[in-house]
Amino acid sequence: MARRFSRTVLTIIAIVAVLCAAIFYGVYHLLNKARPYALGEHCQVRTSLGTLDLEIEQAQVAATIAAVATRRKLPERALEIAYITAIQESKLLNLPFGDRDSVGVFQQRPSQGWGTVKQLQDPVYASQKFFAALVKVRHYQKMPLHEAAQAVQRSADGSAYAQHEPDAKILAPAFTGRVPKAVHCWYPPPGKPVADQPAKARKELARALGPAVSGSSTASPGDRSGGTKRDTADPTGGTKTGAADPAARTTAGTGGTTASPAGRPTATTSDVADKSGRAAQGGRERISVSTERRGWQIASWSVAHAQKYGLREVRYGGVKWRSASGHDGWLPDSTAATTQVDLA
Repeated sequence: MARRFSRTVLTIIAIVAVLCAAIFYGVYHLLNKARPYALGEHCQVRTSLGTLDLEIEQAQVAATIAAVATRRKLPERALEIAYITAIQESKLLNLPFGDRDSVGVFQQRPSQGWGTVKQLQDPVYASQKFFAALVKVRHYQKMPLHEAAQAVQRSADGSAYAQHEPDAKILAPAFTGRVPKAVHCWYPPPGKPVADQPAKARKELARALGPAVSGSSTASPGDRSGGTKRDTADPTGGTKTGAADPAARTTAGTGGTTASPAGRPTATTSDVADKSGRAAQGGRERISVSTERRGWQIASWSVAHAQKYGLREVRYGGVKWRSASGHDGWLPDSTAATTQVDLA
């Protein structure tokens, strides 16, 4: 009787244990699936001076302003001046409205000769105009940041810019690439299939950072022209045909393999929708870089724009960022090269 009782008890215990394990397993995976939605969408910038939380649009604008500053070969102090201005004027958002006829990131006014409304709502153009005005300010590099900003903007209260200096000093080294792995973003998977557009991302980057971000792209299945295309940034904002800059080449593919600049085959993504809701993928872009700082600037810009261009991952310098686990930041990846930024 006792033996039969003990067997019954052991059977019940085993069944309960199996059920508990199944419930735990189900809850664990359910929480993992719900995690991206619970975290929402955001970007974080972290340097030794502190941590900032940004909306994704704010990170995109910050990355674009930094790229334009780098293109003009301006010092980091010029970028800090631009940041305190943009934070005060628009909170780093590309606003379609403002005081009187002011619009855009820097709240520039068409009536004051800054440009048309359409032009000023292009962060690349607006940043170019701001820096063009800043460099005309005598001794701006030796002036307090807020005084230099006021010399450009001529706002009602120039002292208001000063309160944003600590934030500017965090943003500048992060988005210029001086601090590695300083920027990461996260957001839920798209509700509808989104096409990966790494080639389009690289072209937009080139529009801000300059024609040094150029290269070749193999034709996609939908392109009947065949062969490869080489393009460089057009100052007007588009692209034009021309020779690739040897300092920054890219290759792209849409399935199978393509040859890298060194002649080695490089794997590319397939043209099918995946389980995360991605549509036909646009291949892989490899952007060559000559310095670590430039590599991290391009990597940070790419992460900030990943949602916009459907990028699934950015790889550089022994680490990678993935959209599926963006909140975890940069994770180790021994295959990520230090000579190129890999977008997919």
